[in-house]
Amino acid sequence: MRLPYVPNPPQTSTEEDAQIVQRIQARRAPRPLQSLDLALLHSPPLADGWNSFLGAVRTKTSVGDDFRELAISRVAVCNRAWYEWKHHAPLAAQAGVSKEALEVVKTEGPLEGLERPEVLSERQWAVLVYTDEMTRNVQVRDETFDKLKSLFSDREVVEITGIVAAYNCVSRFLVALDVGERNGTGPDDVVTH
Repeated sequence: MRLPYVPNPPQTSTEEDAQIVQRIQARRAPRPLQSLDLALLHSPPLADGWNSFLGAVRTKTSVGDDFRELAISRVAVCNRAWYEWKHHAPLAAQAGVSKEALEVVKTEGPLEGLERPEVLSERQWAVLVYTDEMTRNVQVRDETFDKLKSLFSDREVVEITGIVAAYNCVSRFLVALDVGERNGTGPDDVVTH
């Protein structure tokens, strides 16, 4: 990490900051605070907003866990955010994404123009291509959007878009500060099954 992590447990100087730490600990429970939390807690108000927003993105959307974790894992690959990959590829596997499908997610180049691999459903592939274009290009081709829209409800499209946008934010924070000290390590040392 390019900055020192805050101490764990975090030292707080106000009751408001102590409550922020408690909210983050509650969301993480039963797991301990993560390196990401210990980086964000340099700014308790930012950490608090992050916790609330990402908590909603992770636990309050209606899209299936496989779609969410495929999108997050693809963002990690596109942005070389291996700390993010380390945490979310195993969650994708727990959500039923096969090891072979995760190999597709690790494809380094753009997915545009590639044929859908048999190891991914039509809906999973639509999410990956949409994620890839949103992450790499920001703008998404009409063809890609129309495909996603034909397979998901308006709410799901908004949630998938929010997931991809949120985890692009996360990955940029992780990579810029080298949270978890994983830059340059790649995805191959992560066990997904």
